[in-house]
Amino acid sequence: RKIIFEKQWFYLDNAIGHIYGTTFEVTNGGNLQPKQEVEETTTETKEAGTDNRNIVDDGKSQKLTHDDIKALKDKGIKGQEIVQQLIENSTTFRDKTEFAQDKYIKKKKKKYEAVITIVKPSTRILSTMYYAREPGKINHLRYDTLAQMLTLGNIHAGNKMIVMETCAGLVLGAVMERMGGYGSIIQMYPGGGPVRAATSCFGFPKPFFDNLHEFPLSKVQSLLSGTFTTETLPADAEENALVEEESNGLTEEKQTSLQETEEEPAPEAAMEINPTEEQDVMDVNSEDVEFKENKEKENKENVREKQIKQWERRKKLLEAAALLREKNADGLIVASKFHPTPLLLSLLEFVAPSRPFVVYCQYKEPLLDCYTKLRERGGVINLKLSETWLRNYQVLPDRSHPKLTMSGGGGYLLSGITVVLDKGKSDSSNSEALKMEEPSSKRCKLQDLPC
Repeated sequence: RKIIFEKQWFYLDNAIGHIYGTTFEVTNGGNLQPKQEVEETTTETKEAGTDNRNIVDDGKSQKLTHDDIKALKDKGIKGQEIVQQLIENSTTFRDKTEFAQDKYIKKKKKKYEAVITIVKPSTRILSTMYYAREPGKINHLRYDTLAQMLTLGNIHAGNKMIVMETCAGLVLGAVMERMGGYGSIIQMYPGGGPVRAATSCFGFPKPFFDNLHEFPLSKVQSLLSGTFTTETLPADAEENALVEEESNGLTEEKQTSLQETEEEPAPEAAMEINPTEEQDVMDVNSEDVEFKENKEKENKENVREKQIKQWERRKKLLEAAALLREKNADGLIVASKFHPTPLLLSLLEFVAPSRPFVVYCQYKEPLLDCYTKLRERGGVINLKLSETWLRNYQVLPDRSHPKLTMSGGGGYLLSGITVVLDKGKSDSSNSEALKMEEPSSKRCKLQDLPC
């Protein structure tokens, strides 16, 4: 299929079989051809000016017009030659400084040279791409914040992780990449099913998905209270089976009635029908019967496929529920568009003691509320609310400097470590704290009262 990327269209057929990192040139027909590396000759000394103060950007410095460039493209001249002609026909190129000339050449190459490099997908590339192009789909989760989440969550091979995210599957894919196919992941999802659009872009092999489970958020409370059941799925399957039986019965009745009407034609009609006409009628009837039989077979197959899918879904749901019931998860990561407090308080029940948890939110206020609720509840230590600060730098010879534009914010992270929550001790400590807060006169009175 045709792929459109950065105002370029091409077909990826010729890229199959090449290694990652191969650079291709896009030909006129949209086909890819591996680019041959040509060493640039830099023997000639470039003529460059001392500064750019006398250069006026009035749009008249380039002699080649848009039609001339289009004509060059139509002739099949490559991008490198077009860039060379643009340099030769520019009246201000030689007056620019050496740095400005390099910048000009780089800009024109990007515009006119149809060169593509195919790289292996990774968390860094995908997170940068999503943040630059569609940040709303990943809740404005910046790539450095995602890196902090993976570090604070202590994600490594062999873990048993719980991931709740609405970032198009980017966080899930990052966790899967870090774990390398070892361990188990339980994805909590809202609505009808999990979203894994970004996860599919990683190109993971099939074994990576063997230990990936999903569990709906709507059934978390029933699982915690011990009333979790999966009766809805088999009930649906039984209903489908009943529908199948009823449809079979109806079709059989129709078939018998049709056959009876075919076998017992009216005597007057039988007298009038010629042998050739009779043969044509029998052929049409047989075709109708075959068509109906094929339809019935298709309906039966569709019903069976639905039943198989429902039972597989039920089996996966039971497996995920069994993993959660153990309440020994090695970590929890939450990055969703919902308020984090109810999510975190319910999902922390499935995490083992002395394990990290990380919560991402685009705004600070929901995490402040979550912070205070966790302090009141107890069972967590080392609570931290943080925001990462990022500035990009241009690193080039003799001109390294911070870039003029930088990101305004990459969201906030709340992290901590779970500990065993002893309700008895927490109650006594609360009562002692209340006693300490009481005035001295009241404490004396309470002590003087007879038992």
